[in-house]
Amino acid sequence: MSTESLTPAQIVAELDRYIVGQTKAKRAVAIALRNRWRRQNLPPELRDEVAPKNIIMIGPTGVGKTEIARRLARLSQAPFVKVEASKYTEVGYVGRDVESMIRDLTELGVNMVKAELMAQLQDKAEQLAEDRLLDLLLPRSGSEPFGSASLEQVGAGAASREATLDKLRTQLRAGRLDERMVELETQQQTAPMIEVLSGQGMEEMGIHLKEMLGNILPTKTKRRRVRVAEARRLLIQEEAAKLVDMEEVVAQAIRRVENSGIVFLDELDKVAGRQSAAHGPDVSREGVQRDLLPIVEGSAVTTKYGVVRTDHVLFIAAGAFHVAKPSDLIPELQGRFPIRVELEPLTREDFVRILTEPRNALVRQYVELLKTERVTLRLLPEAVEAIAEIAMRVNESTENIGARRLYTVMEKLLEDVSFDAPDMPGKELTIDAEYVRQRLAEIWRDQDLSRYIL
Repeated sequence: MSTESLTPAQIVAELDRYIVGQTKAKRAVAIALRNRWRRQNLPPELRDEVAPKNIIMIGPTGVGKTEIARRLARLSQAPFVKVEASKYTEVGYVGRDVESMIRDLTELGVNMVKAELMAQLQDKAEQLAEDRLLDLLLPRSGSEPFGSASLEQVGAGAASREATLDKLRTQLRAGRLDERMVELETQQQTAPMIEVLSGQGMEEMGIHLKEMLGNILPTKTKRRRVRVAEARRLLIQEEAAKLVDMEEVVAQAIRRVENSGIVFLDELDKVAGRQSAAHGPDVSREGVQRDLLPIVEGSAVTTKYGVVRTDHVLFIAAGAFHVAKPSDLIPELQGRFPIRVELEPLTREDFVRILTEPRNALVRQYVELLKTERVTLRLLPEAVEAIAEIAMRVNESTENIGARRLYTVMEKLLEDVSFDAPDMPGKELTIDAEYVRQRLAEIWRDQDLSRYIL
């Protein structure tokens, strides 16, 4: 099923396969994703007037904000970039300016469209690569050496050459020649190592400088001796890249970024905070907020592929907001994020579900990892309950890091099993609640110890 035909209920159901709870946040992002499709189906005169409704997800660490973004990226099939607000600095200071997130989004969009077009041209590229590979295996001139010493030299007649080519083609498609070695010429573009981190506009200048030097420097060709299977893969990539019209790729990518691009802006609370008379402006806080304003509300950003407008790019922000509050953001930026969703702290029952229900459940991960060592691991339901209980208590007594605590608890619980697993193939291990309490009792009872270990 394509993303365009996914209803909000289907999007929430897809997210439920990986993320426990947080129905409000799932509903908000599902509606936002569906609204992209609705806008595309509006009459042209109204389409440009409908602005995306940006979202702020508020909740403590480890409750699923970033995981929702990751799963949404795979589900959306649209240019999607996840960035941390805390890594940007105000324009004019050393560091990355906020426009670089749109440049990253555009780069990702170009790569996405290019990959799609290359997939469409795969059959033609495979045919061209096969012809080049047969030329390597059977040189055209009788005086030229063969790519493989085990091939017999045939007569110069066209008929016998065609017969040999057909025979080789059949063997190549059947995979019988995959282990033979051939010499292949591959092109290598000399990429200058330049990193420009400075004031306004300098980062973009660095991009153009790299591109300019890349065009001036000659393209190197390198002869490599590789197996036929590897040569075929390299030649298919090379032929597909030649068939793709890059101007069409860039035009499509910019349209896609402008109309369906999504930016997930994590750690927004780290740049929240107002200028005070005592401290003055903070170049990575209020200055970043001011720089974010024009991009979130819609502006033109210059990239190496052309100008990209951000009027219809969807921004989803997230933050724990433990110290700062959403009201600490400058009022203009608050107004650009009209939808606010609070994520609930996780309960003990949520921990049990996280350990067992999702497709990537932690218990399943450890069972499958140990299965590679031919060790069968079984965690009884009572053991899962005990793990959830201990994780909750440690979160309450130390720092609450949400579901991330389960990783540390599980790792500590199975530390000895993981270490000894290679020496006990074929063994079956059953973990019960008593084993969990014995392994972890001393640590979670001693708060000072749990601060360092769990």
